[in-house]
Parts: sequence; C-alpha cells; structure tokens
Amino acid sequence: MQVSGFWWLVGALLVLGGAVVFHYNRLVFNRHRVAEAASGIDVQLKRRSSLIPALVECVRQYMGYEQSTLQALVQERMRAVQLADSPLAQRAPVETLLSHQLRQLFVLVEDYPELRADSQFRELQGNISEVENHIQMARRYYNGAVRELNVLVESVPSNLVARLFAFTQAEYFTLDDPREGQSPKMEF
Repeated sequence: MQVSGFWWLVGALLVLGGAVVFHYNRLVFNRHRVAEAASGIDVQLKRRSSLIPALVECVRQYMGYEQSTLQALVQERMRAVQLADSPLAQRAPVETLLSHQLRQLFVLVEDYPELRADSQFRELQGNISEVENHIQMARRYYNGAVRELNVLVESVPSNLVARLFAFTQAEYFTLDDPREGQSPKMEF
C-alpha cells in the first residue's frame, strides 16, 4: 500500500508542477505582449513627433501671427520627446496635451485657404492623421494586452503563480478626457 501512496504523491506533484509551469508561461507570454504593445505605441508617438517640426515650419510660413499656437505645439512636442524613455503611464498626459495642441492647430488652419491648398501641408496633414489613427489602434491593442495580463494576475489559480514569481498588474493607457483620444478632423 505504501508504494501506491508514493506514486499518488508523485503524480499529484507532477500535476501541480505542470499547472505551475503552464500558468507561469501564460503570465510570461502576456507580460511580453504588454511590452510589445507599449513598444508599438512608442513607435507611433515617435513617428508623430518626427512629423511635427515639418508641419510647424510649413504652417509658420502662412500663419505669422498665430505664434502662440505654434509655440505651444513645439513645447508639448519637446516635453513628449524628453519623456520618451519614461513609463507609458507617465507619458500619457503629455501625449494627450500634444494631441490637443495638434487639434487646435488644425482648427486654426481652417482660416487659411492658401495653407489648406498647399501640397506639402496636405501631405503632412494626411500623415499626421494616419499616425493618430495608428496611435489609437496601438492604444487599444495595449489596453487589451494589459487586460489579459491583469486578469491572469488576479484570477485563481494563476494569481498564486503570479504572487510566487512577483508578477504585477500593468497600467492601462488612459486619457483624462475621452475626446482627446479622437483623431483631429481633417478637411481638404
């Protein structure tokens, strides 16, 4: 009888070990998915930041007396670039302000028909609109990845493995104002 009890114990330990490995691997996979999604947001935010100087220079030629709007946009871009290596949650408010400044600029552009007709401006405007859409998609993907990881960190039995190996919840990429997540309206 002792031999069969030994095999039951070995079998139970193998099943328990297999469950720990399974849940650990799921947690690792989802942690990497969150990191990849954050990287996707970074790429799009850097792409947007690289387009802004050309947009500002193009607009500056037409909007000489609207310097305060252009300066605010440049300042927000500089803040965003300075925080490029910061955690995503810390950068979100700055990136939100940058989106807001871009929207303000495009609203002002409506009063400048010559600028709206400029081919370089139209191309930049289209590129920024495309990047804003990509940023929005990247945010949704990131938040979905965060949701999956957080569910695993909180739910039984994977939460036991998460505690054992120090997995923590990730932060969502949130906006203070939902309107700020919308792409600027682009009219040609």
